[in-house]
Amino acid sequence: MLQSPPPQRPLVLGSTSRYRCELLSRLNLPFEAAAPHIDETPLTGEAPRALAMRLALAKAHAVARQHPLAVVIGSDQVADLGGQPLGKPGTHERAVAQLRQMRGQTVIFQTAVAVVCAATGFEQVDLAPVEVRFRELSDDEIERYLRAEVPYDCAGSAKSEGLGIALLDAINSDDPTALIGLPLIRTCRMLRAAGMVLP
Repeated sequence: MLQSPPPQRPLVLGSTSRYRCELLSRLNLPFEAAAPHIDETPLTGEAPRALAMRLALAKAHAVARQHPLAVVIGSDQVADLGGQPLGKPGTHERAVAQLRQMRGQTVIFQTAVAVVCAATGFEQVDLAPVEVRFRELSDDEIERYLRAEVPYDCAGSAKSEGLGIALLDAINSDDPTALIGLPLIRTCRMLRAAGMVLP
């Protein structure tokens, strides 16, 4: 006979991103989402992978201060074009500029995830890089895509779970949900290490 799992600590996602909430929902664990309210400005000369890991950990710690008994997940994604970070464009003009930079290029989407629990002192952070090769996009293709998808809240303007997939030639990753914003394979590994019971 299957035994019931022991009571779990509360789980909090340090993000209000609907993409990350949808991904975490796949694990069938009850959780709440909380905005981390941190400064996401890159440090001078900070590499994209270092920026993503620092921000993921900072988000987790910021939310853990408000939820000290919970297991808290923080995540961040930075598009890395030849060592230069590309964040969320925010505007149509910046999105056009980003996609023009990335056409015909290979971009590494540096997706970091951190899990912390203030009550137990648990802390882990990991990085799931995703190599993405963009097609040679025309200006018309870029405009049609942006008008249809409006991906101004996505790192590098590339919403791969939507129409953005049509911009790409290839994706290479060992954690397929990382490109959407939360690497679930690594997240599951870290949640288990923090004492959470997953199927």
